[in-house]
Amino acid sequence: MYGPGTVSPWAFPDPGAAGDSEVVGVGADLAPDTLLAAYRAGLFPMRLAPDGPLGWWSPDPRGILPLDALVVHRSLRRSARRFVVTVDTAFTEVMRGCADRRRPGHWIDEAFVRAYTRLHELGWAHSVEVWRDAPAGPELVGGLYGVAIGGLFAGESMFHRATDASKVALWATVEAVRAGGGVLFDVQWATPHLTSLGVVEVPRAEYGRRLAEAVARPQLQLGPTVPAPPDAYQSWSV
Repeated sequence: MYGPGTVSPWAFPDPGAAGDSEVVGVGADLAPDTLLAAYRAGLFPMRLAPDGPLGWWSPDPRGILPLDALVVHRSLRRSARRFVVTVDTAFTEVMRGCADRRRPGHWIDEAFVRAYTRLHELGWAHSVEVWRDAPAGPELVGGLYGVAIGGLFAGESMFHRATDASKVALWATVEAVRAGGGVLFDVQWATPHLTSLGVVEVPRAEYGRRLAEAVARPQLQLGPTVPAPPDAYQSWSV
């Protein structure tokens, strides 16, 4: 397993010196040590164009979700009872759901799927799955994946194939991160949709300070002791 002392062969630029640019570097690779070093530096990868070079991004301001601020409406509580929620049971399937090329603005390609699946196998990347009963058996209808380092959970992407399924995935992830010892939930950008769910913006420098504190904490654990919110889902398993 790649540990806290893992060293990347790449030297990432200081995000604080990037000025107004959200892209602070171009190139490198998606090897596990590269990804871990990037997240610890406050960066995440996204291609500059479909099939284009890797860009390493540091938005300013940065979107974060305070773990006590998620907006859960009564209608979502009712909707959640239709689903079964699991953790780390279908990581690659969740990534492929997020990578659906029919989705507007898709950016996750096979190289990303392979890289993050490897990071999952090493224990650093995690998924939350949302299932619905179907005649042929449980159907994956939503999910979210991200990277956990210390007390940081960096949410990467989520998807839904049923109403509210991605919101349930986000809710379940917040509960899992809180119970597992996480302190910082990064969502990259505060889109209007995420803002309606409680996401706020912080300046890049403030994010850097919070990040340094978060990654120095013990590794957050997403495991069988994670509780479901009362009366929320059909079941909660890992």
